[in-house]
Amino acid sequence: MSTRLPQGGRLIDRKSALEFNWNGTRLMGYAGDTLASALLANNQTLIGRSFKYHRPRGILASGPEEPNALVGLGQGASFEPNQRTTTTELFTDLSATSQNAWPSVHFDIMGFNRILSRVFPAGFYYKTFLFPRFAWKHLFEPVIRRAAGLGAAPKTPDADRYEYFYATVDMLIIGGGIAGLAAALRAGRAGARVLLLEQTAHWGGRAPVDGAEINGAAAQDWINTTLAELDGMPNVTLKNRTMGAGVYDHGWATGYERLTDHAPKAAGPRHRLWRIRAKRIISATGAVERPLSFAGNDIPGVMLASAVRDYLINYATSCGDRLVLATNNDDGYRTALAQHAAGLTVAAVIDARASAAGDLPQQVRALGIPVHTGRAIAAAKGNKYLKAVTICAQAGEGAVLETIPCDVLAMSGGWSPIVHLWSHCGGKLHWDATQAMFRPDPMRPPLGADGTGFVHVAGSANGHLDAASVLKDGFDIGTLATKEAGFKAGPALKDMATSTPEHPIEPIWQMPQGMGPKKQMKTFLDYQNDVKVSDVRLAAREGYESVEHTKRYTTLGMATDQGKLSNINGLAILADSLNAEIPDVGTTTFRPPYHPISMGSIAGDARGELFKPVRQSPIHNWIADNGGFFEPVADWRRPYCYQRTDESVSEAVTREILNTRKNIGLLDASTLGKIIVKGPDAGRFMDMMYTNMMSTLKVGKCRYGLMCTENGFLSDDGVVARLDSDTFLCHTTSGGSDRIHAWMEEWLQTEWWDWQVYTANVTEQYAQIAVVGPKARHLLEKLGGMDVSGENLPFMGFLDGEIGGIKARAFRISFSGELSYEIAVPASDGQAFWDMCIEAGAEFGLQPYGTECLHVMRAEKGFIMIGDETDGTVIPQDLGLSWAISKKKEDFLGKRAQLRPHMQDPDRWRLVGLRPVNDGEIIPDGAYAVDGTIRENGVKNMIGRVTSTYYSPTLGHGIAMGLVQNGPERMGEQIDFPTLDGKMIRATICDPVFYDPEGALQNV
Repeated sequence: MSTRLPQGGRLIDRKSALEFNWNGTRLMGYAGDTLASALLANNQTLIGRSFKYHRPRGILASGPEEPNALVGLGQGASFEPNQRTTTTELFTDLSATSQNAWPSVHFDIMGFNRILSRVFPAGFYYKTFLFPRFAWKHLFEPVIRRAAGLGAAPKTPDADRYEYFYATVDMLIIGGGIAGLAAALRAGRAGARVLLLEQTAHWGGRAPVDGAEINGAAAQDWINTTLAELDGMPNVTLKNRTMGAGVYDHGWATGYERLTDHAPKAAGPRHRLWRIRAKRIISATGAVERPLSFAGNDIPGVMLASAVRDYLINYATSCGDRLVLATNNDDGYRTALAQHAAGLTVAAVIDARASAAGDLPQQVRALGIPVHTGRAIAAAKGNKYLKAVTICAQAGEGAVLETIPCDVLAMSGGWSPIVHLWSHCGGKLHWDATQAMFRPDPMRPPLGADGTGFVHVAGSANGHLDAASVLKDGFDIGTLATKEAGFKAGPALKDMATSTPEHPIEPIWQMPQGMGPKKQMKTFLDYQNDVKVSDVRLAAREGYESVEHTKRYTTLGMATDQGKLSNINGLAILADSLNAEIPDVGTTTFRPPYHPISMGSIAGDARGELFKPVRQSPIHNWIADNGGFFEPVADWRRPYCYQRTDESVSEAVTREILNTRKNIGLLDASTLGKIIVKGPDAGRFMDMMYTNMMSTLKVGKCRYGLMCTENGFLSDDGVVARLDSDTFLCHTTSGGSDRIHAWMEEWLQTEWWDWQVYTANVTEQYAQIAVVGPKARHLLEKLGGMDVSGENLPFMGFLDGEIGGIKARAFRISFSGELSYEIAVPASDGQAFWDMCIEAGAEFGLQPYGTECLHVMRAEKGFIMIGDETDGTVIPQDLGLSWAISKKKEDFLGKRAQLRPHMQDPDRWRLVGLRPVNDGEIIPDGAYAVDGTIRENGVKNMIGRVTSTYYSPTLGHGIAMGLVQNGPERMGEQIDFPTLDGKMIRATICDPVFYDPEGALQNV
């Protein structure tokens, strides 16, 4: 049984006992414990169930590589699933529950999947549940969806707070073991700004556990001295409980700091996501021990040898009374020595190598512990708990030679450098056959913008496994990176580490070497996803020769594992199945984050009202106080209408339309996008951005323009004004300003980087107020300061000056068909100008109007609206806008795409007007037109759809715009639109311009 030892435990404080709750039972631990060590100390070895077969799962590792012991942590608003017991620090009243098991972890009804494992091999979901077809929707899918997933989703909003933090440093060092500390010491003494991250609460890595010595004393003494010196340097920042999550291009990295997980009642945010820019990055993340592949290697009680050692030395926790060690390397013997030193039994050491003559094996033999070489684990015996192991010859097929009772099996299959951060941004690996590992290739590093490597790897992450080499490599890499960051490293440091020499590892990818199919089906590579040796071999037989394909077909290394424990063994089995070498098979792609981080840390403060801040125009408060009925328009809130107390919303819209057509309407158009494009190449750039010619636009004039994606589809429209020879002002839709500005910058920075063009999004710097209606000029003349006559300010022109004493730019443009001016003033003067218009316009019948009035009036004029008449599949030609496509320009974004055959298909649906035959009817928005024929699948043949539909108070009947097959050639024809209630609305195809087709009113 696992238990707490009466003495020892370098990381626990026996004077500070803590109570915690596990599956409803109160247990005891100590400050400094992890949840895993506390559970083992209380003989809790069955933690959860595996994902597919619901096999019993216990604690396997001691760090973030743990695949099994994931639990639900907390309750209510603090609940979070899939938390690793091995990285969760114990705190008072911690509450944790097993997951992926029902009704309990000891009796899981889904455990019957184990019996059906033969019919659930790799890729079974691609081959089953195909027939009968009706059963998928009503039987198979509901059952699978209920069974899928790992852990329960929280049911209440997260009660914790999270935040971002930005840092710019010369040197980012990830990993606080002796290599990382050595590199930090080197850079810190040189004066570089250093940020050192360590994911655990403690510094020094494995050196103190494995008995390393530095300068003739225990490694912990050197660690303490080094930390004290680094902590005293103002240019060095030390952060523990902070994981290096990801490394990206150009020296950009992220760190994940757990601030209050160990003290949840403490004030402040729970997690912090560091966003770091560094000249040089050193990954000193260490290595993880590999499991061995033998039948039953997933039974609770089968653990990594290094983890057994960690729990003994760090937490005084015995993982079992009677231990068997299985290994193929000398390092595993350290666990046998630690177990014996703790007064516990080591029943035997099973070494798959033909001989084991190193210093560590000799020390074990000297203690009287049996060492069996050339032997393997034939099978681990037990169900929910390990009971015994059977021994066989490694070179054989598994014939049992001996059975050894035990309650813990420590396995050591060698070490794999943690190369994830090196690989995140393109660092390549090479296969070190001597040590049976992939390690970073220094000749193929991640390259920065200057073409040089900006990431280095040090210590065990660089393939050095003994303390002497690890410390030296930390100093050497620290010196190199310090010089590359522009600092003088100073004299070499003389600290020296010593450790027991080790004999070479012998690669062992399965035990025994000749295991047959039955054993392969009980030998696990990926513990969390239940991927077995037999699954990988099946994938190879079925043609999945790419390691990436095999990963997806079998789920090997997916989910939270991401190749930490399963990768190398799985690659080796695949290589053997393909008769290939391991380096020829390669590795899967390592992607950030290194291990899962909370969604809260990614969101930071962006939650609640800050999730997506509502943008408000300078007139927002006045609108809210004066009956504004708001609707969301992208991130903005715009008034749908101004509803009076004695009218409905539809009545308010009708009033606003009729008043604007008769007198004056006032519209807050501040939300329209406004982007400055400036520079000697601005005209050239504008010609590429827009479908029509902008470089010929005269100063002081405006031109309507269209923008398309590179695939030719219409993405935005708006009026462009030329402010001077080098400067354009581009108006976009309210929802398009940020998107279009980013679109412009993307092309400037990636394609036309050498053009002299600069852009600025000035949307919020200006308030823009539309003065619309036949009496609009009277109002502006009353305010005074600018000649806005038709002669001085013709249609599609603009003037700079003052109106009513306020600096203004007046545009003569119209989206309603009426005489219209859009007045742009500084945002700080927006409310003052609005108030001035309201007061002066009273005698002219001025009323403010909202977006619905705007939409109806523009539809009466046949003007398109991005997002209504467009849906990502519409091109300008579909909307009758061929006139806005230049035939003189050699190129613009989308031109080549529009030359594709399907873009020029004469049967494309094109824009027309639609007038219901019955004046009282309104065609539903989005309704499809049908021609009465039935397709082969029994569906009515559709020939068009409605894009915009309204009742027009101006005309006294319903109007609509729509895309209809061959629409412009079918004027006067009547077509039918079925409705959801089974009725049919008949409409006449007509010109989309319903109101003032000659444009006389807007040109007065």
